[in-house]
Amino acid sequence: MSSSVLLPSVALIVAVGVVAQILADRYQVPSVLFLITGGIVLGPEVLGLVTDGLFGGALSTIVGLAVAIIVFEGAFHLKVQKLKEAPSAAFRLVTIGAVIAFLGTAVAVKFAITGATWGTSLLVGALLVATGPTVITPILNVVPVRDRVGAAMETEGIVNDVTAAIAAVVIFETMRPGHSDPGSAAPEFASRLGIGLLVGLVVAAVIWYVLRYVDLSPGNAPRNARLLTLAGAVVAYGAADYLLAEAGVAAVATAGLVLGNVDVPYEDDIEEFKGDVTLIVLSFVFIALAALLRFDDLIALGVGGVAVVLFVALVLRPLLVYISTTGDRFTRGEKLFISFVGPRGIIPASVATLFAIQLQNQGNTEQAGVLVGTVFLVILTTVVFEAGLARQIAEYLDVIPMRVLIVGGGKVGRSLAERLEDRGENVVLIENDEPIVERARNDGFTVHMGDGTDTEVLRSAGADNAKIVAAATGDDDANLLVAQLASSKFDADTVIARANNPDNVDAFEDLGVRTISASMATAWAMDNVIERPALSNWMTELGRTGDVQEIEVTAEDLVGTTITELDGELPNGVLIALVGRGGDNHVPDGGFTLQHGDHITFLGRKEAVREALARCHPHD
Repeated sequence: MSSSVLLPSVALIVAVGVVAQILADRYQVPSVLFLITGGIVLGPEVLGLVTDGLFGGALSTIVGLAVAIIVFEGAFHLKVQKLKEAPSAAFRLVTIGAVIAFLGTAVAVKFAITGATWGTSLLVGALLVATGPTVITPILNVVPVRDRVGAAMETEGIVNDVTAAIAAVVIFETMRPGHSDPGSAAPEFASRLGIGLLVGLVVAAVIWYVLRYVDLSPGNAPRNARLLTLAGAVVAYGAADYLLAEAGVAAVATAGLVLGNVDVPYEDDIEEFKGDVTLIVLSFVFIALAALLRFDDLIALGVGGVAVVLFVALVLRPLLVYISTTGDRFTRGEKLFISFVGPRGIIPASVATLFAIQLQNQGNTEQAGVLVGTVFLVILTTVVFEAGLARQIAEYLDVIPMRVLIVGGGKVGRSLAERLEDRGENVVLIENDEPIVERARNDGFTVHMGDGTDTEVLRSAGADNAKIVAAATGDDDANLLVAQLASSKFDADTVIARANNPDNVDAFEDLGVRTISASMATAWAMDNVIERPALSNWMTELGRTGDVQEIEVTAEDLVGTTITELDGELPNGVLIALVGRGGDNHVPDGGFTLQHGDHITFLGRKEAVREALARCHPHD
């Protein structure tokens, strides 16, 4: 392919990819939906601008490097601390769940699609185990589910990407003419995984050492740290893949997971840079692969292809999710959400395309068509219906945590948002000043731009699903109006207004608005520093090292429990400080018996308080 055609084609793919990302952000829809659509439009089935021969023999290398960056970025974001939210469910999803998906899909393909061999069926089964960060991360960016749900889905996506790619390569090798030892599959899988783990650990150790102990040039240290990390991901992939095919995926996943969970300098700079690079790479690869799709391969599957899709999405996926989440704290709605939002991503698409090309070169066009047709049919269907409707599914199943709206993105609003987000709340700032919006977004906050005194702006920011609305602007009139709208139009559980002028406090409270006076709050803080310095210092660390949380007794197993009995079930480092009942607060003794509707205040170490909350509200 001449450079006169290749260069504009690549530029067009990148441009369409960027537009797809912008549209995804604008309409709060996972970007993969727009990316696949863009690829099909650019491909031979519509405009014919991107064809099989565009990249020549370099396609496998391009896709491989792109997958390396995508998997590394996804693993870098997966924190071990977050995995503790649902460790057993995540483990079962990548073990028992993966085996069920693999074998169930293979059997469905073999018996539903005419002409499919067992080799091709097992290959499709292995590939469709993978969901992957390329589709899960965009969904979680627009559907703010609880941490335990996100942790399970992210872990499944990253780990199964690795195992699916390696398993598919091993199965494909056994399908080659002359390969007559199926018993070698397990050792081959183990060797690829082992080499990937080893190379990933070595690369991660080298990068960590250089970042920690080598002077990367004071003036350009953050930039050099970003470049070093990116180069490390590519080196890990290339070195492991050179030793054994597809071991590179395991290597970059290992390196990313290790580096993301150790203390490295410039971590925020690295994350931001990798995120931008990944978006470009993801856009390019998804569009390029989707452009290679031929509708004839899909049509040739007939009714059998549809049957496979329905079985995989509506029977197999819910079955493995329910088995994997048994005994965990997942609600029925959360189990259904994970069941019906499991779209397949870049690993199945890329590996299926590359294997299909090799099958065609071997003259096995029928099995190539079955392979790529089945994989892409499942990808297209799940992306359109599961990824595209993920937010609607989440809202219908009520798995999105209640929101906290803060009107006013200034220093007060951002400080409050930071504390609430650190405690796991789903916070949205509302601000109409463009520079403040930009600053808040740069700080990592979710910001809805608009006038918070406008009913429609509040509604579009999520006021219908808000449990707390805080009016924190510097304008008392605006704060009062926001508070009244939140109470009368949206029935938020808690409405709080900031009073900048202390003379307005009485007027606010006369209207039934819970009010915090800025001047009085400052005076109280200064008084605490003077009279109670230790308590004041501890209070400033709330949500970081220590925490105070209050819950209402609603669980039936708590009603009738004494404080002594409950205290025996709580972790070390947390105290039951107060119990509120009927408007009165009590410092309870051991014989105090809890009643329905009591409010318990826990005080102690941050993690201990979180564990206490999980014990008392197991489904939150």
